[in-house]
Amino acid sequence: MPLAIAIAALAIGFEQLIQWKWGPMGIIAFVLLTVGIKAKSTMVGGIGAAILVMLLAQSG
Repeated sequence: MPLAIAIAALAIGFEQLIQWKWGPMGIIAFVLLTVGIKAKSTMVGGIGAAILVMLLAQSG
């Protein structure tokens, strides 16, 4: 049980980091990428990855 709590805390922390760094678009891109990977949908995952790449290129 403590392992599940630690993993959940890390996931929430990662989500907050994305929200702070890239805003709501970062969260949307991360969700699309995650859903695409879990559903084995290359189109959805690719859209999420492309948005993340654009956000990373913009911040650099």
